[in-house]
Amino acid sequence: MDLDWISTVDKKHYETLVTLSLLLLDAVAITVAYLLAYQLRAAIAFPSEPQGLESITTYGRVILVQVICVQSVFYLNRLYHSARSIGRVDRASAVFSAVSVGALLSIAFATLLFKNTVFEVDHSRTIVVYAWLLTIVVVLLGRGLHSRALVLLQGRGLGLHRLLVVGTGDAAAVVIQKVTWSPRIGYQLVGLVDGDEAPTEMLGATVIGHSNDLQNLVEEHAIDEVIIARPDATRDELIGLIARCQRGRVSVKVVPDVYEIMAGEVSVSDLGGLPLLTVRDIALRGWRMSLKRVVDLIVSAAGIVILSPLMMLVAALIKIGSDGPVFFFQDRVGLDGKAFKIFKFRSMRTDANEMRQWTVAEDSRRTGLGRFIRRFSIDELPQLINVVLGDMSLVGPRPEQPQFVEHFQERIPRYMERHREKAGMTGWAQVNGLRGDTSIEDRTRYDLWYVENWSLWLDFKIILRTVFQVLAGRAY
Repeated sequence: MDLDWISTVDKKHYETLVTLSLLLLDAVAITVAYLLAYQLRAAIAFPSEPQGLESITTYGRVILVQVICVQSVFYLNRLYHSARSIGRVDRASAVFSAVSVGALLSIAFATLLFKNTVFEVDHSRTIVVYAWLLTIVVVLLGRGLHSRALVLLQGRGLGLHRLLVVGTGDAAAVVIQKVTWSPRIGYQLVGLVDGDEAPTEMLGATVIGHSNDLQNLVEEHAIDEVIIARPDATRDELIGLIARCQRGRVSVKVVPDVYEIMAGEVSVSDLGGLPLLTVRDIALRGWRMSLKRVVDLIVSAAGIVILSPLMMLVAALIKIGSDGPVFFFQDRVGLDGKAFKIFKFRSMRTDANEMRQWTVAEDSRRTGLGRFIRRFSIDELPQLINVVLGDMSLVGPRPEQPQFVEHFQERIPRYMERHREKAGMTGWAQVNGLRGDTSIEDRTRYDLWYVENWSLWLDFKIILRTVFQVLAGRAY
């Protein structure tokens, strides 16, 4: 749909309207949640029979304080600031924390404001708990619908930020892939610019000019944002590029020169009083390794028990559907570069050479059932046994075949460092779209970032994102 008729003023105030709509939606959600909490308390005798419950109109002022406090905390936590991309798990975590703090503040302020006055309300503790839980749920539902609506508007050309990428190297390739694979972040990639030796196109994106003409290109193509993806640029070159982007409200972002390190958070320590800047560390060591192992054992053992009916059904269908074994065993490289046998349900014909090629989206060697179980990653379920045995973890870098590892370690810097941790059933690279027939260089960067930034919450987030992607059938 052509939206050229939309005025410049409309585009300028689009984000303001989006923020206002979100403010209104949250206010309605918080109010509805409190009203539902009141109705639940009145209708359900849990944990005890409601006694002396005041009328809903009496709670009106309490609801008003709740709305103001929760939304104030939302604002202070930047939940009304425009973000290019936020996952469902991150959104849930942010809302949970903000609502919890806001609910506590509302109780404190309501008590402070109304205590010993004609407006005093005898708070029902049960309503407070119900309202807290329901506010989290209803706000998340509302924000989920709001995000879907924005995606639909972006599909019609509204709210897109026109993006120009400076660079044609590996860093630029990652930026292009992110923009292409994640349309919900709201970028319209106009093109690339670089020096004299630049190619004419890269990953489907066209090189539209030279970096010396950056100022004119920004003007000519009405660019909203520039990402400088040249981590090898000198300080003077970087300053020059930024200076050429000065047009109106154009936003400039820079891929840092530590891109190849991908170390995440930088910390400062000292060595006998000498300050040291830590740009590479191993987050998963000491007690954290023990904690991760305990979680692996508990979750994988529970998973085997809960999913055993499904696994038995799949095994029977494989046996009935084609000749050959139910399981497929293959050598993979894991912790410290040591090989182990990975377990999978067989998804290929018995006459197919499983070792001959990389996993691709349309693999002619798959059986009919194999196509289905690979789409939903059901063929990976036996790897829960690998986790129990200690060969793998629930989350970590995905293991490769030995011949691929030998090849990759010769041409990809730091590739073997991803084997400092156990291989995983899923990983940070996979939930960011890097699975199957995708760039191994990009996978390595994501794997190294995970190794150096591990946390139990990160594992939890990766597992949840994996579940969402599996249910959507995005694997192969």
